[in-house]
Amino acid sequence: MKPDIHPDYHPIVFRDRQANFQFLTRSTMTSDQSIEWEDGNTYPVVDIEISSASHPFWTGRQRLIDTEGRVEKFYARYGQRQN
Repeated sequence: MKPDIHPDYHPIVFRDRQANFQFLTRSTMTSDQSIEWEDGNTYPVVDIEISSASHPFWTGRQRLIDTEGRVEKFYARYGQRQN
């Protein structure tokens, strides 16, 4: 590998304030804020809007779409085509 061409890859905490969830991982992102983690070390922290703890698909709070009603409305408006 060529020296000095890769970005700084370091530990960082991502925090989802909506779900009160945070996780430690490695990233090239930087932040001016920092947080003390469970191991006693201080890491930069980045606030995120959605994580697996707050995403509707992963939490089971997703909306179901009534596709049958939409198809019936289409047929009522335009009629069913005869072949």
